[in-house]
Amino acid sequence: MKQNITMFKPLPMQYVSLKVLTEDVPLVAQVLADCGMFNPETTEMFAEQLPEHPGKKFHSVFNLARSRFDKILARIPFTPSTSPIHIIELSKLENINTQLGNIWQVLSQLEEQLHQCNEQYTSFKQLLETLKTFSGLDVDLKIFQDSAKFLNLHIGTVSVDNIEHLQDSIGLAAHFITIFQRDEHTVSFVVAGPLEHQDKIRAILEHADFQALSIPPEFHSHPQKVHADLTSKIEELQIQTDTVKTTINALAEKNKTILEQAYQTLNSAAAYAKLTETFRCHGQLALIEGWMPTADLSKLESALTEKLDSPFVFNTRKPSPSEYPHVPSLIRHHRLLAPFIALVKNYGTPRYGEFDPTLLFSITFILMFGTMFGDVGHGALIAGAGWYWREKLTIFTPFFIAAGLSSIFFGFLYGSIFGFEEILLPALWMSPIHNPNLMLTVALYWGIGFILLATLLTVINRWQEGEYAAALLNNTGIAGIFLYLGGFYAVRKWMESDLFEIDQQLALLLPLLLILGYKWYKNKLPFGERFLVTLIEGLESIINYLANTLSFLRVAAFSLNHAALAIAVFTLANMMESPGNWVVIILGNLFIVIVEGAIVTIQVLRLEYYEGFSRFFSGDGRAFHPLMMGLNK
Repeated sequence: MKQNITMFKPLPMQYVSLKVLTEDVPLVAQVLADCGMFNPETTEMFAEQLPEHPGKKFHSVFNLARSRFDKILARIPFTPSTSPIHIIELSKLENINTQLGNIWQVLSQLEEQLHQCNEQYTSFKQLLETLKTFSGLDVDLKIFQDSAKFLNLHIGTVSVDNIEHLQDSIGLAAHFITIFQRDEHTVSFVVAGPLEHQDKIRAILEHADFQALSIPPEFHSHPQKVHADLTSKIEELQIQTDTVKTTINALAEKNKTILEQAYQTLNSAAAYAKLTETFRCHGQLALIEGWMPTADLSKLESALTEKLDSPFVFNTRKPSPSEYPHVPSLIRHHRLLAPFIALVKNYGTPRYGEFDPTLLFSITFILMFGTMFGDVGHGALIAGAGWYWREKLTIFTPFFIAAGLSSIFFGFLYGSIFGFEEILLPALWMSPIHNPNLMLTVALYWGIGFILLATLLTVINRWQEGEYAAALLNNTGIAGIFLYLGGFYAVRKWMESDLFEIDQQLALLLPLLLILGYKWYKNKLPFGERFLVTLIEGLESIINYLANTLSFLRVAAFSLNHAALAIAVFTLANMMESPGNWVVIILGNLFIVIVEGAIVTIQVLRLEYYEGFSRFFSGDGRAFHPLMMGLNK
């Protein structure tokens, strides 16, 4: 199916109302899913006339069977084959659900056995690791677990620094000490002696910062015997685990046919199960509603006429402006714009009827990135990295290549290659570091053009939504554009002539008065609060335009910063002798590409989001979710 590619707006939609016989709904669901362009919608308009939900049980059984099937597939390797889609009766779906339930019951028991084996295996492995601490002891470990009647026993560790003093003190207390393990930090030992000196020994050990070792209850014999027992148990567990896995594989092989049938059944039932969430009926009459692109309506109607033997009623209408916030947005762009689509969606989904900023975002982002990061060598590294790691970057490959090419282009304009300004390359336009005032002027005019365009798009969006007063008189409307242009004219003439004459005053006051009048009309507050809020919002309009414009000076600031970082790298390199200076130059350039490249990307995104999108892009639209065929859709 050939798809139209939209540039600036979501595809035109129409609301579809389809009345069919209730018995035909499963077939209609497959026709709609095969079309792939119908977004089912639930409405309450006919809730009283059509109160029944005949597919509720089908939907419930399908979800239970789908859940069981997914859990089984997560544990059993199975590759289903494809087959034609067909109508599924509830009885067949229930039968499949029962069979899947039986398989899952057996499989879950085997999974629990496998889980218990794994837990025991982990526990025994940990015990073997703990046993290493006592491997140097030639004594039955059980004596440390039972209370001795005539012997005072302690087993534990102290630091290497304390062991010599401890040995002397222990000897004076009629006890002996046996060291069985030592490393560079700690010493493990056993202390034994008569019970009558146990209080004195306890005090000596505490003074030496003695840390007692706990003997697990499983260690009830000689360390070598304990090791042999644990090893034997691990081997038995491995045999049990292999047996359970073999049983699972046998279960999978035995039920291969059932799983294949389950997949085919669920695959065929998926479209109807999804549609049961939204359609309503009363007796033999069913109503299916939803949204569909205008261009696909005739194709759907033809398919319904071809597939259905019974009569049906197919009605469509355009959405009213008041419905725009609820209409799903379907946007199609060229695949090369995929990374920019992702970045736009990160801000939000375009509302139906409003301007889709993807193409504008792509162009302005690439231009601003190149302006702020213009360097032939650095751009080549970015583009080359994007191509080299294209399999890992997937959809973001065009993003890196486009950003790199833009950087290369502006690098030629600036005469910059790997930080060398107008040394290896002549500047085709100018070098930012040598022409900072011109660069600031360019950034300022770029910001003015960007803000005017964003505000104009806001006007178009408000007008199409039927908010004519806001489109004309709000601070983001036509009056706001004249306020912005009037302010620019007044400030520029004042800076040139040091005068603020009547024409400059009128250029500012007339649009400001229109905006204040609109704000006064919109604010339904008591007089005092109304006056204060209107005044604040009017002043805020002027401040916002000024602040937004000055934000674009960062375009120039980062182009200068790029050159300044390169100068810093070369200054460090000149302080070193060869070949160390070249190492500094190479590492410095890599630092600039990675760190400054990331910072510039963030700054460009900030300008796009906060100075552009926040003006004209609501981002609160609903994504288009068509009814699709099969489980994987």
